Amino acid sequence: MAIIKKNEFRAMGKEQLKSKLIELKKELIKINAQISTGTPPQNPGGVKEVKKTIARIFTRIGNLEKNKPKEDRLKE
Repeated sequence: MAIIKKNEFRAMGKEQLKSKLIELKKELIKINAQISTGTPPQNPGGVKEVKKTIARIFTRIGNLEKNKPKEDRLKE
């Protein structure tokens, strides 16, 4: 679920990235709840992968913001 291919990732717009970010944060909360209750998560390596994907999305959103024309940044 958390794995996004590079070409899919680059094709996503800002709104799609934000919706995927919300989805991944909910998944991370669910996994952390499983761990805190003592039940083993379905995919132990999934925690690391979800966190990395969240970081990639934040980086991509930041790059999209940075590469906007100056006039567009001033309007916001």
